[in-house]
Amino acid sequence: MTVTTSPFIRNALLLDAVASGATGLLAIAGASFLSPLLNLPAPLLFWAGIVLVPFVALLLITARRRSVRRMVLIDIIAINALWVAASFGLLASGLVAPNALGIAFICVQAIAVALFAELQFIGMRRATALVV
Repeated sequence: MTVTTSPFIRNALLLDAVASGATGLLAIAGASFLSPLLNLPAPLLFWAGIVLVPFVALLLITARRRSVRRMVLIDIIAINALWVAASFGLLASGLVAPNALGIAFICVQAIAVALFAELQFIGMRRATALVV
């Protein structure tokens, strides 16, 4: 099933792309600076940023389309949900020991990603279905 990419969905995808892109660039370019500031491993920050690059491309490509397969939107929402779960899971795992600023950084970005997922879900639910 295909759904119309409404302005609401488009804006939610673009906001996600801008935030994810900015976070990815910051993590890639600033991993060595952020690492001691957040007390998080520089490779973790760097590779988290690298992972965001193809995701941002997917968001931008999807936002530009007039219609999109519903499964693509579900995949984007699922990726966002997994990012949120992985973020809080990382904190709970004890594999890293971030300082207060690091914990705040992880929590704030995870909450923002959860908000994007929710906006995308709302937009998908409201979208007009097209039979293709």
